[in-house]
Amino acid sequence: MTTATPPRNATPPLDGAPDGAPDGAPSPAAAAAPSGTGLQRVALFLPDLGGGGAERVCLNLARGLVAAGHDVELLVMAATGAYLDRVPPGVSVVDLGSGRALRSVGPLRRYLRQRRPDLLIAHLPTANLVAVLARALAGVRTRLIVTVHNHVGIQARRSRRPASKIIPLLGRLAYARADAVVAVSEGVARSVVASGVPARKVTTVLNPVVMPELQAWASESVDHPFFADGAGEVVAAVGRLVPQKDFATLLRALAALEEHPRARLVILGEGGQRAALEALARELGIEARVSMPGFVPNPYPIMRAADLFVLSSRWEGLPTVLIEALALGTPVVATDCPEGPREILADGRYGRLVPVGDVTALARTIDAALSERARAGAAPGHDDGAWQRFTMPQAVAGYLRAAEAPR
Repeated sequence: MTTATPPRNATPPLDGAPDGAPDGAPSPAAAAAPSGTGLQRVALFLPDLGGGGAERVCLNLARGLVAAGHDVELLVMAATGAYLDRVPPGVSVVDLGSGRALRSVGPLRRYLRQRRPDLLIAHLPTANLVAVLARALAGVRTRLIVTVHNHVGIQARRSRRPASKIIPLLGRLAYARADAVVAVSEGVARSVVASGVPARKVTTVLNPVVMPELQAWASESVDHPFFADGAGEVVAAVGRLVPQKDFATLLRALAALEEHPRARLVILGEGGQRAALEALARELGIEARVSMPGFVPNPYPIMRAADLFVLSSRWEGLPTVLIEALALGTPVVATDCPEGPREILADGRYGRLVPVGDVTALARTIDAALSERARAGAAPGHDDGAWQRFTMPQAVAGYLRAAEAPR
């Protein structure tokens, strides 16, 4: 087990005890923790720090826990990813050095025996399963929360990875052994219960999405030619270039716009579908109206400056970018996919919902939203109720309630 590279956040490596070491006294670091503080020492566990929504949520949660006075360590199977340099101050990073899920069980078991955190919070399916198995093998009293970020059944059915097909079965068997299962939306919670996890184990905690610095981040200058020439409206989208996000439907909708044929589209994100999406844009004759600059560490200036934000996903859990767009006051259009958009938009109160994969409906709705924006002359904004449910303090309180609740 090794530590992550950022020196300001690095935690001392574990003492290197063999995997079969006896279950002895806590390490000096654990023993030094203040007594009588309940869930004082908290560990968050996920595969890596790739630039996805779940990873961003985990970092926000870590920051909130530190602000609430907890000692926080962030465990990763591999210390890689776009967010590695965004670990909050006060959070120690522990690189298990395993890289893959099956190789992580032993290192996590050793970590639990030596550090003995009061609470372990796992994120994403592979980390969830590893956490359940490692805690059972460690024989420690650490409370365990597994977090589910996507609709369980749909994620498994749509994945092309054979191993993902058995995640619901493994989850049903393993998640019941956790102290609590946190779902990031009510829809995701229903899918977890439908997969066979006892309802008494499942609780909903909305993600900590809207951070105090969001408006400051968004106020930075916009460095993109679409916003400088005034040649047409700009639609923004953010997400990995993968089938789940269905940017192909969004491109076809852009090509089908009737009222705003000069509108342009900026997609911020990177992924395996880049070549296919670029080819589709050329085929549709809209390549000059489409920009895909890749992963952008700070997407918020573009999100706020855009005339419209569109979420075109086939499925989600609780799409963070949709919440952030609301907080930035940008008009939004989203597919009514499972799960999250309808819940976030309060059945359409805060933004327009369209059927999944319907090019015609999406094009007409984008046209209507852009026309409304033009009539208003500026972004109408959203009332605070649209996003105040998704703040850091409420998420921290929700996770701690879940950990302490009897099951």
